[in-house]
Amino acid sequence: MRSRRRECMDIIRPVFTAKDLAQLPDDGKRYEILEGDLAVSPSPNQQHQNVIRHLSAFFIHVESHGYGRWYPAPFDVVFDDNNVTEPDLLFVLTEHLNIIKEANVQGPPDLVVEVLSPSTRDRDRGVKAHLYARFGVPEYWIVDPETETLTLYHLTSEGYEVTGPFRADETIHSTLFPDIPLNVSDVFLP
Repeated sequence: MRSRRRECMDIIRPVFTAKDLAQLPDDGKRYEILEGDLAVSPSPNQQHQNVIRHLSAFFIHVESHGYGRWYPAPFDVVFDDNNVTEPDLLFVLTEHLNIIKEANVQGPPDLVVEVLSPSTRDRDRGVKAHLYARFGVPEYWIVDPETETLTLYHLTSEGYEVTGPFRADETIHSTLFPDIPLNVSDVFLP
């Protein structure tokens, strides 16, 4: 009879970098590096894209008032070599436009928007919220198509202060462009 000997083995996970990300295929999936881990998301669904469409109209209006520039995904934000995100939408104030490069944004945008989906819900509320706070993103919006709510995260010295969720009958005001309100119901139009 043979005896079985068990050995402890360390499991070594690869640490992904921005250079590794650049080598991945352009296959319609969304790739991000979060704390050195590769995160893969499927293409967004129609409900998600409707929200992006309506938010885009709002940000076109904000940009027309000279506050800065907005960009929809896919456009990477490089925080450091082990943290590269692809937010659904990002906004950079005019005075910070120098962080926008040809291929990506180098450093924290002034505002990041993530639209929740079943595959990204936990990540957007967890590790990505933590990363955005750690790297100094002043304002973070989480939009939930399932509950038709929008939650604002404002960066303080203690981390993010959460306001909301705001529902369809409410209006929000960003600290970045306070004179341009957003009616939450406009985000969830068909």
